[in-house]
Amino acid sequence: MASQSELTFYTNPMSRGRIARWMLEEVGVDYDTVIVDLRRKIDDAHFLSLNPMGKVPVVVHRGVVVSEAAAICAYLADAFPAAGLAPPQEERGAYYRWLFFGAGCLDPAAINRGLGVSVSAEQEGMVGYRSLTATLDALEWRLGDVPYLAGDAFTAADVYVGQQLTWGTEMQVVRNRPVLEGYVARLKERPANRRATRIDSDLAARAQT
Repeated sequence: MASQSELTFYTNPMSRGRIARWMLEEVGVDYDTVIVDLRRKIDDAHFLSLNPMGKVPVVVHRGVVVSEAAAICAYLADAFPAAGLAPPQEERGAYYRWLFFGAGCLDPAAINRGLGVSVSAEQEGMVGYRSLTATLDALEWRLGDVPYLAGDAFTAADVYVGQQLTWGTEMQVVRNRPVLEGYVARLKERPANRRATRIDSDLAARAQT
């Protein structure tokens, strides 16, 4: 596919690409989309040259290749500062902390729960997330004091963690947690979130026909 813009987005609507899609819609720049078929083994040499893991999402911006959803969120926030999705450099402590808490704790904790992988109390010290309950408790602790993970302003950290919590509420993994459920409800009202959800839902529906 010949790119018509400076940014190309490789994704699949049934993947973590939804995180990057939301982030792109928040940034508000033009981008080309390439849908990667996940129903078969990914053996496309060009795509594997971008990400040897053979996984989406991937963005290519002016020749710069970025994979991993959290990294894409951080990169886009810096590449397009006018969108205001990252705090000033001197105020990024909480932003970095919770963005990468999502990647290092929430994501593996949720995946292991989905796979039926259990960690005993004696083993909790060996995994970064301790347990899914502890991970959700930490997020509830943070969001009990501030409206967004970095503080008063919405940032890329909310895109990354918020999309994962959205999946968690839909799958009934996150329940009986009013702080987190209220946070997800607020994020769903964002116009960029609605646009991204509509785009990917339409793509997913077409793929099933």
